[in-house]
Amino acid sequence: MILVTGANGNLGSATLAALRARGVVATGGSRTPGEGMRRLDFDDHVRLDLAGVSTLVLISAGYAEDDQVVGRHAAVLDAAVRDGVHHVVYTSLTGAGDHLGFALAHRATERLVRASGLPWTTLRNGLYAELFGALLMWADEGVESAFGDGALAAVARGDLAEAAAIVAANPARHNGRIYDLVGTPITAGQVADRLGVPHRTISLGEYRRRLLDETPGMLPFQPPMLASIATGIRHGFLDGTAPRPREPPRPPRPRSPGHGRRSRIHHETVSERSATDTTLGGCGEPWRACPSEELPSAGSNQWIRPGSARIVGRRTDAMKGWGIP
Repeated sequence: MILVTGANGNLGSATLAALRARGVVATGGSRTPGEGMRRLDFDDHVRLDLAGVSTLVLISAGYAEDDQVVGRHAAVLDAAVRDGVHHVVYTSLTGAGDHLGFALAHRATERLVRASGLPWTTLRNGLYAELFGALLMWADEGVESAFGDGALAAVARGDLAEAAAIVAANPARHNGRIYDLVGTPITAGQVADRLGVPHRTISLGEYRRRLLDETPGMLPFQPPMLASIATGIRHGFLDGTAPRPREPPRPPRPRSPGHGRRSRIHHETVSERSATDTTLGGCGEPWRACPSEELPSAGSNQWIRPGSARIVGRRTDAMKGWGIP
């Protein structure tokens, strides 16, 4: 059985729905479980129960200080080892985001996953298109942001959920791999153009002031996280559609029968320190998950459908709704 943590959250619920749509037996876990879900409170270490779970989709519990997040993840991984889970799929942060204020907890968790001794797959998710839109601020007849002319390789949360479902449904094919999941770069100016309104850039100092003085309900760790996103986009650190391999690729290996299809996703095989381009789907459309789970090779790694960014331009009131990975 597959269990998806954080199943009442946006990414967790979408992943669970994507699994069920594919006819896969899966359930959800949450500290406030709905009908048919399992109670999983990462802060209640003694009662963490993963008995009967074959594949664990660990959705990052990222709404806290780093030590609390890492502690939660360590507890659930300990439970996974104890209860005989066969494979862990962890939703992490894109490799381009190493400088972001919430990256450390992700990288620390990746270490814990590898050290657990369990088979694993890491999904390094790009920042959500929903987040990009939510961080634009309406002002008079236009929108404002601290992003300047910088672009974000934004990806729709629903597409990330589909990717997680494909991996979780057949995890053995993805064992020991890191998938960097990013999308088509988009700027705040392009969003404003689509909305038919002007875009005005504000300074990073002004943006931080607004977060501290004009945004109710902010927890102490949240303004630095959001400011790090703004400066990362503004200075061109989050616009890439392919991560840089840490070492040169190994010589090409024999290809599967699906070789030659268009590729839309980049992965690194950490144990081999190599990097190749693959796709999780292979329908030949801008991005659509297919019943086939072959991993064809080489081509473009822009795997999300261009329309994913159409949902930007909405505003939410709490950071939890903004969808930090």
